[in-house]
Amino acid sequence: MSDDAADVRRVLAGDVDAYTKLVDRYYDRCARFAIRMLGNRDDAEDALQATFLRAYRALGKYQEQDKFSAWLYQILTNQCRSFAVRRAHRDRMFVHEEALLLNAPDATPNWSGEQEEFVQRVLNELDPLLREAFLLKYVEELSYEEMSELTGAGVSALKMRVKRACERLRERWDNIKDD
Repeated sequence: MSDDAADVRRVLAGDVDAYTKLVDRYYDRCARFAIRMLGNRDDAEDALQATFLRAYRALGKYQEQDKFSAWLYQILTNQCRSFAVRRAHRDRMFVHEEALLLNAPDATPNWSGEQEEFVQRVLNELDPLLREAFLLKYVEELSYEEMSELTGAGVSALKMRVKRACERLRERWDNIKDD
């Protein structure tokens, strides 16, 4: 956190190159999240560009006592939601490119290829709010408090969303095992 805060102070003091360090530090994690939320590399790239631009413009509003990654994820989550809403008119599905999702950069969990494919298929079927909560909790490994900060949802609501997503995964897994 101290590196983040120091880099933010340097950017605000006029060292624009310090922002490159922040982007480099968080780009892969943000890209992974955006691709999984939007299911389309082009939309994810657009959301990432908008996120980093918006974050740069809003650096003066960043509070040093806050975790920079949570602050950045809040912006990213809002950008992903905005892109998803815009795209909802032309297509009700979030996930379009299954091969892209299976090759998303550095998935955090140690799932086998078959498990990864299964989880992504079920995630594609989930309500976007359940998908978002599941990804933030189990892929991005955020605490419920961090999730609450960046989504604006209460901790109890987030726990319920994660629980429902897990139930859906379990239900689908049991159905596959019985076949």
